[in-house]
Amino acid sequence: MSKRLINWKVVLHVVGSLILINAVLMSLAIPFTLYYQNDGMISTFIYSCSITFIVGLFLRLYTQDNKNDEIKKREGFLIVAMGWLSMSLFGTLPYIISGWIPGISDAFFETMSGFTTTGATILGGDTTHRISELPESLLFWRSMTQWIGGMGIIVLTIAILPMLGIGGMELFVAEAPGPTKDKIHPRIKETAKRLWVIYLGLTVLQTIILMLCGLNFYESINHALTTNSTGGFSTQDTSIAAFNSPIVEYVIVFFMFFAGTNFTLLYFLLKRKVKYIWQNDEFKWYGFAVIGMTTLLMFFLYNPSMTFEEVFRVSLFQVVSIITTTGYATADYMNWVPVVQFLFFLMLFSGASAGSTSGGIKIVRIVLLMKNGMMEFKRRLHPKAVIPVHLNKKPVSNVIIYNLLAFIFLYLFIFTIGSVIITAMGVDFVEAISAVATSLGNVGPGLGDFGPSGTFAGLPALGKWVLSLLMLMGRLELFTVVLILTPYFWRRI
Repeated sequence: MSKRLINWKVVLHVVGSLILINAVLMSLAIPFTLYYQNDGMISTFIYSCSITFIVGLFLRLYTQDNKNDEIKKREGFLIVAMGWLSMSLFGTLPYIISGWIPGISDAFFETMSGFTTTGATILGGDTTHRISELPESLLFWRSMTQWIGGMGIIVLTIAILPMLGIGGMELFVAEAPGPTKDKIHPRIKETAKRLWVIYLGLTVLQTIILMLCGLNFYESINHALTTNSTGGFSTQDTSIAAFNSPIVEYVIVFFMFFAGTNFTLLYFLLKRKVKYIWQNDEFKWYGFAVIGMTTLLMFFLYNPSMTFEEVFRVSLFQVVSIITTTGYATADYMNWVPVVQFLFFLMLFSGASAGSTSGGIKIVRIVLLMKNGMMEFKRRLHPKAVIPVHLNKKPVSNVIIYNLLAFIFLYLFIFTIGSVIITAMGVDFVEAISAVATSLGNVGPGLGDFGPSGTFAGLPALGKWVLSLLMLMGRLELFTVVLILTPYFWRRI
């Protein structure tokens, strides 16, 4: 008898664990229902948590005999994709049961946007509730979905559930398949723990600082959750502009920038190994990109009616928000000159650092692509010479370059197909391509009706499902999801 191609029970066992964690984290919204006395929300979260917990517990018990089975590559990819889908599916329950977002298409879109840290929303506008109208507990859960998705629920599971007794490297590779090989610690469990300590520490620190800046605990913790996850969900309809506080904006810029930095570098920073940071090519390009785009934006936005500090702050905030794929806003760039809108459209593709919570192509890939392009000129002049691409003063293998080129091609191919599909639904061309770019890049706001002041509520239901799939593909860096959709994945070699 031939061996099974996929061990479904070990897949379901880990997915069951993720669903259980989802139930526990969902229950954290209950204290907010009690404090703010949100009508009907206590029963909403009790029902939601109970349903989620029961399903997760059933999957765990049903597959208990397979908990120590080895996770191979196919199982690893399936666990990541199914885990994200399951988290998003059960994450819709508070929205649907409470009736605040009754439609499954809208609820799933909002939840997937949360777990993938995209930040696109259907809330607001003429056809849905304003964000500020939602109960505080529901908005907290909305923010929590982004915080969970920021570092990755798979890494969380490996960090806090050692009783799984299974190797985690396949999961980590499937979730974060970027070109960087930096490790904080050779053991994946220890790596996950260190990542989460940094992630939690930044969240707590930002919460405290925002409170010192005048925000209450509720506003502080919600925005700390969605800043460090580079998610961008806000409790206010006008995002960060609602606070009208320069100091709050600077604090959020600071934490957005660090959330867009490779977390291994943050670990080295805490260990006072500053040389690792200054020697990192991606970090340098990341900093140059922020400085360069901010300076360019200031040039286009200069207005005698604004002080230099105001122009600098508005420019810096919007640039860092888009490059890190956070999606917060303190101004509506749709009111600015067209060339600025085009620059923001280009930034929808970039993303920040690999190994961060940001989305997009990632700066390290763009840097390698440019370096490889420059090397091609030298190779044309010296066809027999071996001229490798270097990153951090080390040669990059051809395998990584081939993977990079495949990723860029796949990214642009999916962007093109997605744009054709959304445009075919009757959506304006510019708005369609921006919606696809912002979903695939996990940014949030796009152009036109999907800009910082708009919502995705008016998009057809099918369009919301398509963009939800693109969000998932972008969050898991394409290959994890696309590979599962290919016949090759399901065939025995």
